[in-house]
Amino acid sequence: MNAKFYPVSLAEKDQYYEFWQATPRRSLDYSLVNLWGWQEYFGLEWHFADGLCWIRQTRPEPVCWAPLGDWGRADWQGLFERYFENRKWQFTRVPEELANLWLEALPENIRLEEDRGQWEYLYLQSDLANLSGARFHKKKNHYNSYVKAYGEPGYEQISPSMVDAVLGVQDHWCQWHECEDSPSLQAENEAIRRVLTHWEQFRHMYGGALRVNGEMIAFSVGEKLDEETLGVHFEKGLNGYKGVYQAMNLQFARHAGEGFKWINRAQDLDEEGLRQAKMTYMPADFLRKFRVTLN
Repeated sequence: MNAKFYPVSLAEKDQYYEFWQATPRRSLDYSLVNLWGWQEYFGLEWHFADGLCWIRQTRPEPVCWAPLGDWGRADWQGLFERYFENRKWQFTRVPEELANLWLEALPENIRLEEDRGQWEYLYLQSDLANLSGARFHKKKNHYNSYVKAYGEPGYEQISPSMVDAVLGVQDHWCQWHECEDSPSLQAENEAIRRVLTHWEQFRHMYGGALRVNGEMIAFSVGEKLDEETLGVHFEKGLNGYKGVYQAMNLQFARHAGEGFKWINRAQDLDEEGLRQAKMTYMPADFLRKFRVTLN
């Protein structure tokens, strides 16, 4: 792409939030929390121009993400001719709504490929906050096992003063799961640390934690994506506490998710075990994304 890109930085956060607010379909991928958290791992860069924020990933190889802004007002044909000069370019993580706009604007030059591993799972808040009915029988049993063993969950809203305690849970979790031997877990650990240590730099952050006998044993971190949707970025629970993930999930949905219709719990990245786990919570919809080739 023929433009000058700069590494994603919190120095431009106010400018970025303007484009974020104008974006008609807000994917969890494109929130500033996610871009900043994973900036070093993916080598994420951005370029502000023409009423849009263009995003580029440089590692492990260069590829463009979808731009943010008011998609409906953009002259896509003119922009693509200006920036890409008839070259073949790949875009990843492109929301369905934008992919369709591009296909309409340049029907002869756009090829779409469904990217199931990047679809974001959308759940009804009422489902996750209550686990009612036969569909959630197993999940509710795990939750009840937690309550029976440890009492009613000691849910606490995360504040900036609690960041060190949350990072302590993350350290404990990483030791148990041997993060140092897994590049993907190392990258996630770094993303969590980047986000939590800059908590107050982000807008509309939500966090919740569970305690047993005063000790923090689980946490969940998310943010408001739009008026109807709460996104979940990270969720961890310590081993040895039966039902801890079901309890953390339910309590975060119930407390942080109050007033929202949807809870976006990110994608499965084509990991079969993760996909099965996400499907057991019965998603009501998906935020679908595509790989796009521009010829």
